[in-house]
Amino acid sequence: MTESAVANESARASAGAPSEAEILRNYIGGRWVQSRASEFLDVYNPALGEVIARTPLSTAEDVDAAVAAARKAFPAWRDTPPVTRARVLFKFKALLEEHFEELARIVTTEHGKTLDESRGSVRRGIECVEVACGSPSLMMGYGLENIASGIDCSVIRQPVGVCAAIAPFNFPAMVPLWFLPFAVATGNTLLVKPSEQVPLSQRRMIQLLEKCDLPTGVVNLVNGGREVVEAICDHPGIRAVSFVGSTPVARAVYQRATHAGKRVQALGGAKNFIVVMPDADFDRSIGVITESFYGCAGERCLAGSVLVPVGQAHREARDRIVASAGALRVGDGTEPDVEMGPVISARHRERVVSYIEKGVAEGAKLVLDGRTLKVPEREKGFFLGPTVFDEVTPAMTIGREEIFGPVASITPVKTLDQAIEVMHAHPNANATSIFTSSGKAAREFARHASASMVGVNIGVAAPMAYFPFGGSKDSFFGDLKVHGRDAYEFYTDKKVVISRWF
Repeated sequence: MTESAVANESARASAGAPSEAEILRNYIGGRWVQSRASEFLDVYNPALGEVIARTPLSTAEDVDAAVAAARKAFPAWRDTPPVTRARVLFKFKALLEEHFEELARIVTTEHGKTLDESRGSVRRGIECVEVACGSPSLMMGYGLENIASGIDCSVIRQPVGVCAAIAPFNFPAMVPLWFLPFAVATGNTLLVKPSEQVPLSQRRMIQLLEKCDLPTGVVNLVNGGREVVEAICDHPGIRAVSFVGSTPVARAVYQRATHAGKRVQALGGAKNFIVVMPDADFDRSIGVITESFYGCAGERCLAGSVLVPVGQAHREARDRIVASAGALRVGDGTEPDVEMGPVISARHRERVVSYIEKGVAEGAKLVLDGRTLKVPEREKGFFLGPTVFDEVTPAMTIGREEIFGPVASITPVKTLDQAIEVMHAHPNANATSIFTSSGKAAREFARHASASMVGVNIGVAAPMAYFPFGGSKDSFFGDLKVHGRDAYEFYTDKKVVISRWF
């Protein structure tokens, strides 16, 4: 229940004796232990189309064991001074820096990103650890004396208990670090479930965390799919759940986990609109816009989905994006000068191709077709070339649904107000951007955009780790968003102490 791949577990799972590829283990109570799983999923190198490991589909019993270890570790970790907890994260940050290139290469190997993209994602994850190191200050409460005669009042922050984080496939190193350092810094214990498609970089990070004097049981890792996610949602010993994935699954996780009495932050899918005004600086903007649509092969929740040129910007925006996208070098992300890697799996490639076919069938104008792309010496890789549709209406399938691949849809409008209306009409609202030289247009757009993350001449409106990250409408379920100050709100309970001494 973590991603589209989990919805199709039965198509990829195999029972019985596994192949020669390494079978991954869970990390519970400070030990790497074999899962109780009887089924396994293949982990692929998407550029080669070859199996590099096997993920066990762990059971509810595995989750229960991890929760038991986390609950056992919680009292002592909660009582550990915040500055001591922060020192663990300082050590972790230093090890992440030391193994930076290794982690980036693991991400590229299991996911397919270019090395530069993987480096960027690891760097963003490390930024979260850096912010979490400031927990002794950021956890501070507040108070006031003499709220009445002789009575004082103070607010203190306390950890909530055992937490769980469920990560997606598209950023295997970065997204877990949206949660882990903040949960640990605030005195909670944690169960992490990596995506079954990309578990290797997360395993490596846990191995590095083992070297940081972290008490056993504070952080645990359970591999798996739907059964693990459902067990996390239902388990009475888990107090808070963080999730990133598609909108249907984010909604299901939010409903199921909140029904069980947990606090939840569930980040869902997106349909991100990139508005281009006629006064945009095209020479500077087009490369940024191209990277927004095709960076990470379009497999990111902040990727541009729909290009909305306003008025006379249509022709130039279309022609330039087609030329820029068509010039991208697609290949194995480990090779120099490659600008876009493969998509995550053969099944996902088929899914994206099906959207291209629907776009053609529904009357959109296909102006750049990536379906025939071949990468020499990588014939088994899951490659798909950049694709561009023009004259896409919001009613078309490709104008409504999240494709999560290297496909750009162009929806021309006459005015900025119409561009904003197109955005408001869509149920998702994760990120959006405007490219313009007009301060008035930028201000109007930022004020009225329905998305929670807005870029002005920025292709990917991703906030730094000390600001909150998360969408609105059907792109986010919950109250408190990811990292920044919201993380300290989510992972702590504010206790109010009212005192009078006679």
